[in-house]
Amino acid sequence: MDTRTILADLKAELNRITQAIAALEALDGTVTATTPAAKAAPKQSKKRGLTPAGRRRLSAMMKARWAARRKQAAKPAPKATRGRRTMSPAARKKIADAQRARWAAVKKAKSA
Repeated sequence: MDTRTILADLKAELNRITQAIAALEALDGTVTATTPAAKAAPKQSKKRGLTPAGRRRLSAMMKARWAARRKQAAKPAPKATRGRRTMSPAARKKIADAQRARWAAVKKAKSA
């Protein structure tokens, strides 16, 4: 006998046996996990969703978040400063007076 025909016969016999087991279990009201019918039974998934109260809470949180973002965006941007510092008028006057004194000393030295 060919091995292919033996394999086909055994698979057919297995199918008949599992169908018979499933039929007997259906009469008895018990189903074991070994039967293909029990394995193929789809699991019922629980539908999850938001309750109306949860939806209101989520909506309030998101509205507060976006309001804070809009408020942050509405603030004027900080003034961009340049890399150089400006000198106070008093400091500028002090430096100018010192320079004038130096030039006066140079002129005096040249004329003398």
